[in-house]
Amino acid sequence: MKYEQIRNLLDEPFRRLTGVKRQTFEKMVKILEEDDKNKKIKGGRKNKLSLENQLLMALEYIREYRTYFHIFKSYGVSESTAYKTVRWVEDTLIFEYSRRGR
Repeated sequence: MKYEQIRNLLDEPFRRLTGVKRQTFEKMVKILEEDDKNKKIKGGRKNKLSLENQLLMALEYIREYRTYFHIFKSYGVSESTAYKTVRWVEDTLIFEYSRRGR
């Protein structure tokens, strides 16, 4: 499921679907935006998926135990891109969490 399909859900259905509150989701996107901006300074290709869809992809992987095969079919990216995206989202959020000391 893509972010464009769920962005207008009420808060409770949004949380039930993603596993996080909308405010938490938005904070996570901001963290990813900062890291993505720092990555893009060095150059590189533009992402095919929005940061919201990348985060949603990772949440689906974590929450639903979806395989990378299922994820790549849903989002229209390669299986290796799905893997790299999920790893980047996880690593970025874990690093930020540990950096803040929480």
